[in-house]
Amino acid sequence: MKPTRDIEEGLIDRLARPFQIFAAHKLSGAVLLLAATVVAVAWANSPWAEFYHHWLHTKLALSVGPFGLNKSISHWINDGLMGIFFFVVGLEIKRELLAGELASPRKAALPVIAAVGGMVVPALVYVVFNGDGVFARGWGIPMATDIAFALGILAVFPVPLSLKIFLTALAIVDDIGAIVVVAVFYTDAIAPWSLLIGGLLLCVSIGANVIGVRNPIIYFLIGCAIWVAFYKSGVHATLAGVLLAFTIPARTVINARQLHDRTRTLLKQLQGTGLPSDKRLLTNQQHHIVHSMEQLTEYATAPLQELEHALMPFVTFAILPLFALTNAGVSLELEALVRLTEPMSLGIILGLVLGKPLGIWLFAWAGVKLCVAELPKGVSLLHVASVGCLAGVGFTMSLFIATLAFEEVALVDAAKTAVLAGSLLATLIGSVLLLLTARPVPEGA
Repeated sequence: MKPTRDIEEGLIDRLARPFQIFAAHKLSGAVLLLAATVVAVAWANSPWAEFYHHWLHTKLALSVGPFGLNKSISHWINDGLMGIFFFVVGLEIKRELLAGELASPRKAALPVIAAVGGMVVPALVYVVFNGDGVFARGWGIPMATDIAFALGILAVFPVPLSLKIFLTALAIVDDIGAIVVVAVFYTDAIAPWSLLIGGLLLCVSIGANVIGVRNPIIYFLIGCAIWVAFYKSGVHATLAGVLLAFTIPARTVINARQLHDRTRTLLKQLQGTGLPSDKRLLTNQQHHIVHSMEQLTEYATAPLQELEHALMPFVTFAILPLFALTNAGVSLELEALVRLTEPMSLGIILGLVLGKPLGIWLFAWAGVKLCVAELPKGVSLLHVASVGCLAGVGFTMSLFIATLAFEEVALVDAAKTAVLAGSLLATLIGSVLLLLTARPVPEGA
């Protein structure tokens, strides 16, 4: 966003301008995530690898009176900060269900059907290689799609807007599936009383929504309590973030017409006070009018959208890079690379590279042929196959599920290496297919 001639930029504004331009770019999140991954892999294979692993296991304690948590840095990131990530995912899912690409059955049919195929087939591919034994729990790893990477790659190619919307909706449905898989299949022993307390606190948050509470601090405090309750219950704490997101108010206090009319009235009042031409303090009357304008914009925006807008930069530029930095640091020694030929690794790699696009394409084709769904304008089944390959970039969610599926460090590292290899192959194949199928998009399309 360029400064207007009426607004004088200070030195700090000019220094921050390059960073603001980078942050506003649609590829910035994917670039930062890739950079964090490269740093993690390089660090874990450098002479300072021991320090990398020592840093991950450094303990951090948080206590209030007799209550406290003492966990490693990797646990705080994977269970704590990722809870905020899942909260934002939940906000995005709720928005899409209410007013986005999943709001109507007709619009949602194709991405929902395709996403189901993109989860079922990779899991089946994995099971073919690892039907039983110690590796069996890893079937959920190749099911996931990393929305930041997938959309970041797609943004490079001149494809129809409808294809980008299709991939976004597909990835959101994929997120829902991944959340359900984590909650149902990767939860061990459950402490019922803690789970009951978490459920009651969710009811409190729903009640706050019903009576009209809009202050995000209230929901933050309730959310922290819900997170602790779910963490203690044995159900993965990230689920608390998704459930809390669905309790956040999604309605405005005033509508757009009321905002327009009241803002015009306030502007006339402000003009009538004799506005100063310099940068002096406003009078009490002027400040009251400006404050009323600020309050109007707050009333015209749903808390759900405000929170999503406020938290998205934190998730994109802090939480996800930190997650990549602490989870992508795998060894590339010969022994680790040899493990890529083992059944577990093959199940993950082939699940991401072949299972994902095959499942998405087959289910989409069946949906279209059975007249249950229809292709968006300008999108062919060949486009769907190309996007299906990009959906095989499992990265964030796949790494996350890998940490839940296995307890032995060697197995977790082998699964992570396979995820990185599969995601890289999916990126390359998807990019080649998009180069072959993409067509220049007319301006304004």
